[in-house]
Amino acid sequence: MSETRILIVGRLRKPHGLKGGVTVFPLTDDPEKVFAPGRELITLDLSGTEVGPPVVVEWSHQYHREWLMKFRGRDSRDSLEALRDTMLASRAEDLTPLGPDEVYLHDLAGFAVGLEDGTPLGLVSDVYDLPGGLMLEVQGPKREFLLPYKKDFIRQVDREHRRLVVSVPEGLLEL
Repeated sequence: MSETRILIVGRLRKPHGLKGGVTVFPLTDDPEKVFAPGRELITLDLSGTEVGPPVVVEWSHQYHREWLMKFRGRDSRDSLEALRDTMLASRAEDLTPLGPDEVYLHDLAGFAVGLEDGTPLGLVSDVYDLPGGLMLEVQGPKREFLLPYKKDFIRQVDREHRRLVVSVPEGLLEL
């Protein structure tokens, strides 16, 4: 029997107003669907332990960079205090399936990286979300290097074989 895979989709920030609203910082690229009314979400503390029973979204809407939402049965500010600064998660099977060239960022560690001609460059050891965009740390045969995770450089994502086919910026490997 396989364990249900859950993915973090938001961070509960703080109660909003007096009637059970809460602010949520989205950690998904599809908050309209993930936070849709009727959606059941799991609350986790920072150690990954479930905090009470799942919550069901009653209503939600975008609010600046965050989302405002209300959960069924949580009708007061006090009822949300126990959830402050917890994480919202969803079962992977409840989310939109990934496209053929998509991958969850947390799954990239361990992916093999190679050029289009088949030359291996190394393994992804970490992913950094920097102001200029996502960067992959690749452990090469002689040293590590950072590779921008952009369409200009990532030519193919092969989830099945855990492999990225890339083209690298000129001079990157000579540094």
